[in-house]
Amino acid sequence: MADLKFEIIQNIACLGEEKNGWVKELNLISWNNNKPKYDIRAWAPEHSNMGKGVTLTAEELTSLRDVLNDLTIE
Repeated sequence: MADLKFEIIQNIACLGEEKNGWVKELNLISWNNNKPKYDIRAWAPEHSNMGKGVTLTAEELTSLRDVLNDLTIE
């Protein structure tokens, strides 16, 4: 498997911290020197390792925002 290159362009928000010290974050990330995308995933301290996540374009993030704004959370 080829090395995965990433650059965190902007740390937008910490969404929560897990018991093991990993932090779930929303970031703007450039993967393999491509155009940055929005990314939600858990990170180890110092971003030394990452969990599985979801990567979204600006349009997808806007759609998600709209859905969440209309969502009733019980």
